[in-house]
Amino acid sequence: MDELELLKKDWKKEQLEFNTFADSEIYSMLHKKSSSIIKTLFYISIAEFAFWILVNTLPYFLSDSYEEKLEASYENPLFVGLSFLSFGVIILFIYLLYNSYKSISITDNAKKLMESILRTRKVIKYYVIFNLVMIFISIPLSLYFEFNQNPEFHERVASMDSGQMLVLYLITTLVTGVIILIFWLIYRLIYGILLKRLNRNYDELKKLEV
Repeated sequence: MDELELLKKDWKKEQLEFNTFADSEIYSMLHKKSSSIIKTLFYISIAEFAFWILVNTLPYFLSDSYEEKLEASYENPLFVGLSFLSFGVIILFIYLLYNSYKSISITDNAKKLMESILRTRKVIKYYVIFNLVMIFISIPLSLYFEFNQNPEFHERVASMDSGQMLVLYLITTLVTGVIILIFWLIYRLIYGILLKRLNRNYDELKKLEV
């Protein structure tokens, strides 16, 4: 009977050691995957920053008329403020993602890893919302700047009757909605896939914590 009890104790001890080893391996794998995902998000954010700089500056060198319009726009404090705000938010987003990656890379604690994943999810969520709001604002503002800086466009709009103005408003609303939808789908595709993987890692870490 004593030998049987000893065998049971040895068996339980071996099972506990096996489970601890398995949890350690799973944590290591989740840690590596999460770090890799956030690193990828960081590189994507840098690529996006470079893309927007290219979009805003390339026409400046290719078109004299665009150069004139851009220079005129920079005289408007609202345009300058929104431009600085947009690029400032992108830089902040890159910084926060880098901090998340750095935090995950050096942590060996499951709870801290889960906190970093949650923080990263929030940062990306707010970043996407900010960009969609900026698109919603920027399209009507672009028309406003065009109305004030382009004499031909100004005269054309000023000569419209109420029916034509209604059509213009509807077209502007439709175009704004379509562009927002396109960007939402792009963000959903790029960031959504990576966020789903982070969510899976978070769920697995929660199971390990139980």
